[in-house]
Amino acid sequence: MTPDSISVIAQDTVLVALKLMGPILLSSLAIGLLVSMFQAATSIQEQTLTFIPKLVVIILVLMIAGPGMLQVLIDYFQDLMRDIPNLIG
Repeated sequence: MTPDSISVIAQDTVLVALKLMGPILLSSLAIGLLVSMFQAATSIQEQTLTFIPKLVVIILVLMIAGPGMLQVLIDYFQDLMRDIPNLIG
């Protein structure tokens, strides 16, 4: 196993992680921003107000994009397992 192959595996792992967490983080960020703007406009300073909308949006994103995200993870894992003989030898 060469340092080049380790860096390629690490790079692929980071890209897969970004693909998996990107939709969840971006939707949570957008909802947090909208709720914060609503709180600023109405002068409501309740700290727990953002929790329920974020939770609902994350659940919806996982329901919609979950199968595709799981397929990305399965494909990456299968590619990694398929490359083990090349990495060792």
